[in-house]
Amino acid sequence: MTIARNTVCLWYEKEAEAAARFYTGLFPDSAMGEVFRAPADYPAGKAGDVLTVTFTVAGIPCLGLNGGPAFKHGEAFSFQIATGDQAETDRYWDAIVANGGQESECGWCKDKWGISWQITPRVLTEALGSGGAAAERAFAAMMQMRKIDVAAIEAALRG
Repeated sequence: MTIARNTVCLWYEKEAEAAARFYTGLFPDSAMGEVFRAPADYPAGKAGDVLTVTFTVAGIPCLGLNGGPAFKHGEAFSFQIATGDQAETDRYWDAIVANGGQESECGWCKDKWGISWQITPRVLTEALGSGGAAAERAFAAMMQMRKIDVAAIEAALRG
């Protein structure tokens, strides 16, 4: 077993393994790691229940912890996934939302476990970083969106 020096620990009520399998099946550069079972009963579960699962999501090492209902996810933490085009944006966004998730604003959505995701086309990031009037137009267009519309961002850039 190799333990990464820095790992994102994500707290789940009881579905860390299901979440990890969903993420690793959806995003490239992702993989399941080991599933660890509780050696004894604990406040959120019984001996033999899945306690933690290691996985990599889009190149980021993660640990899913089944810690019970004490803590909930919030928008202060999110994964940002850079996409190359509308098809890739649609694929990730639609998979998250269709699997019990929910839409939010400006390219954000939340999966059914409460983890927030920013599905962000590179054209938007580049537009916002360009500064000036083009960035202002792209920003104004983005502020009206849920899932990012690449064609609308490109039109805003052109003015």
